[in-house]
Amino acid sequence: MSEQALQEFCDLVGSEGAVAVRGSGTRFDLGGELSAGTRIIQAPTGIVKHLPEEMTVQVRAGTSVEELHQALATKGQRTALPERGGTVGGALAAGENDLHVLGRGRVRDAVLQVRYVSAEGRLITGGGPTVKNVTGFDLPRLMVGSLGTLGLIAEVILRTNPIPPASIWLCSRNVHPFAAFAAVTQPSALLWDGSSTWIQLEGHLADLGSQRQSLSSLGPWLEVDGPPDLPAQRWSLTPQQLREPTMLSSAGPFVASIGVGTVFATERRAQHPPTPSLQALTMSVKDSFDPTGRLSPGRDVLRGTI
Repeated sequence: MSEQALQEFCDLVGSEGAVAVRGSGTRFDLGGELSAGTRIIQAPTGIVKHLPEEMTVQVRAGTSVEELHQALATKGQRTALPERGGTVGGALAAGENDLHVLGRGRVRDAVLQVRYVSAEGRLITGGGPTVKNVTGFDLPRLMVGSLGTLGLIAEVILRTNPIPPASIWLCSRNVHPFAAFAAVTQPSALLWDGSSTWIQLEGHLADLGSQRQSLSSLGPWLEVDGPPDLPAQRWSLTPQQLREPTMLSSAGPFVASIGVGTVFATERRAQHPPTPSLQALTMSVKDSFDPTGRLSPGRDVLRGTI
């Protein structure tokens, strides 16, 4: 696949006028509405190169996560991107982790290289194509969660990971989630709604059997089809804060992701203004990447954190 699609995307972004990228629109309102008159464009699509032996994939930002994962599955692999109907670029711009983040890893850690179009209309490359530490400014991590305010993502290289040969969901009304978390080696997901605990185990059948025995020593478990229904609001807490009952007192009915800190809540969380130092740092970064404010104007990353 040639570089022509990327150059066409650069030309589409240009160097003047407010502009933003829209993928599938599943998280398009994060961070606030775009300013009136903002030109909406789409990122290039297509899987450029999958190297199963290197566990990497090079993919264009407009490609749907579903299409990407279907292609990777033919080689027994997947990525950390959430499977909720969005595009690769949208998932990275939103910075949202998959529900199974304990098993698949965080989105920010999955990005090895990012190619984006700058506010000046230039194609910029950050990071490297191999799973190694690189020196210098970590542009891939900075772009994840930036909501398109620092650069418009065109193409990325992602880590892949193997699809486990077996996977099961278990549920218990008797076992405390933190006891379950300590009893197993590495759950793929561990959820709690204040009374019931759900856990997803993935791996080889022998490993799953051993971990089920460890869980059974804590209390009875039932095998279920999957996780519970998740409320719409998302809170971001530290994993330790989930141990403090008062942190969830205003959440309404909730489902908390143990070991991660994400809470799917019924009630919207009260927003506290960012500290002056955080505001100043955010503005400084924005001014460095987009001094004229033409990229996704109206979006505020401090209000759009997943």
